[in-house]
Amino acid sequence: MADVYHRPRLAREMAQQLLHPGVLDLPLRSGLFLSGLRRTGKSTFLLQDLIPALEEGGAAGVPPRGAVVIYVDLWSNVQVSPAELILRAVRAKLRELENPLSATWSVLKKVVSAEVAAQGFKFKFDLSKLGDAGGATLAEAFTQVVDQARTDLVLIVDEVQECLGREDGQALMQALKAARDGINLRPGTPGYFLFIGTGSHRSLVQEMTVRRKEAFAGAVSLDYPVLEQDFVAWVLEQMRAQGTGVPPSPDAAWQAFRDLGHRPEPFIDALRILTHTVRPGENADAIFRGIVWTKRESLADRELGALEDLGPLAQAIFSHIANHEGEEARGLYSGETLTQYSAALGRDVRTEEVQTTVNAMQAKNLIRRPGHGTYSVTDPFVRQVWLERESSKGLPAGEG
Repeated sequence: MADVYHRPRLAREMAQQLLHPGVLDLPLRSGLFLSGLRRTGKSTFLLQDLIPALEEGGAAGVPPRGAVVIYVDLWSNVQVSPAELILRAVRAKLRELENPLSATWSVLKKVVSAEVAAQGFKFKFDLSKLGDAGGATLAEAFTQVVDQARTDLVLIVDEVQECLGREDGQALMQALKAARDGINLRPGTPGYFLFIGTGSHRSLVQEMTVRRKEAFAGAVSLDYPVLEQDFVAWVLEQMRAQGTGVPPSPDAAWQAFRDLGHRPEPFIDALRILTHTVRPGENADAIFRGIVWTKRESLADRELGALEDLGPLAQAIFSHIANHEGEEARGLYSGETLTQYSAALGRDVRTEEVQTTVNAMQAKNLIRRPGHGTYSVTDPFVRQVWLERESSKGLPAGEG
C-alpha cells in the first residue's frame, strides 16, 4: 500500500512555471518563497513530488529540460549555521556532478550531452574551498554548472527564515542573489539559476521578499497550497484497502480535516484513535467528532500558549486582528484602537508598547503583516478557535 500521498499535478504545474515560464511567470526567476504552517506537508511535497518534477523537466510539447536540483533543510542540524549547511549541500551536489556514476546522473544524463554524461563535470576550482575566503564564489560555481549542464540549476532551501538575523546567513543570501543576477541577466545563457525558499514562519518568510535590505526583495512570495479533500479521500481508501477498523464517512472526515487546520498528522492520529475506540454498530462519525474536538482543543492550547505568555496587551491586539471582518486588519495604532486596548487592560496603553508587542507577536509567528499597515492572524485555524472561545465567553451561564 502507498505510504505517501503524492501531488503530481501540482508538482508538474510548478515545474512548468519555473522551467518553462510564460510571460506572467517570468518574475519567478527572481526567486520563489513559499510559506506554510508546520505539519502541513511542505517538506514531503518538496522531496517526493516537486524535486522529481524539476529533475524530469518535461512539459507538454516541450523537449525534456531536467534541472540540476540542490536541496537543503536548515532544520536538519540546528547545531550548524544555516550558511554552512547550504555550502555543504552545494559542495556535496557538485562532487556528485564530478562523478558520472553517482545517483544524480541517472536523471541528468537524459538532458546533457553524451560526452559530459560519460566524463562528469570538470570544475576549475577547489570544491573544498567553495564559498570560503580565497575560494570560488557561489556565482562562479553555479555559472560553471549551468554552462556544462546547459540547463537550469535550482536551489531549494527549506526553513529559509533561519538565515535571518545571522551575519553569515545574510551574507550567503547576498551571494545567492549575486549568482542569480550573474547567470540570469547575461545574454544567451544556456540555463537559469532558480532559488526556492520555503518556511513555516510565514511572517519572516514574507519579510524576506518585501524588506528592501533583504537580498531577494521583490521576489515572488506565495502561500503553500494546503492539502484538500482528495487527500482525505486517499486516506479513507487506504483504510478500506487495509481493512483498518471502521472509518468515518467522507463528509465527517473532510470536516475533521478542516477543523484540524488541514494538518495530516493530527488527522491521521485521530483516525488511529477511532479504530481503537469504535465498535461495530456504534456511530463512527459521532465518536470521531469527539476525538477530533479534543485533539483540536489540544492543538489550539499549544499554539495559543505563546500568546498567553506575551500577556494581556498581546491578547487584546490579537483579538482586534482576529475579529476583523476581512482577512486583514488595519489601525492597530489608531487612537480609537488604543482606547480599546486601554479599556481591556484597565490602564493607559502607549503606541510604543503596542509596537513592541506587535514585533514580539510576529517573532512568535502569531501574526503577520501581508502589506503596509495591515496585519492578519498567521494560522486561520488558531483564529477560528480564538473566535469560538471568545464567543462562548459571552454566553449566559449554562450555555457555554
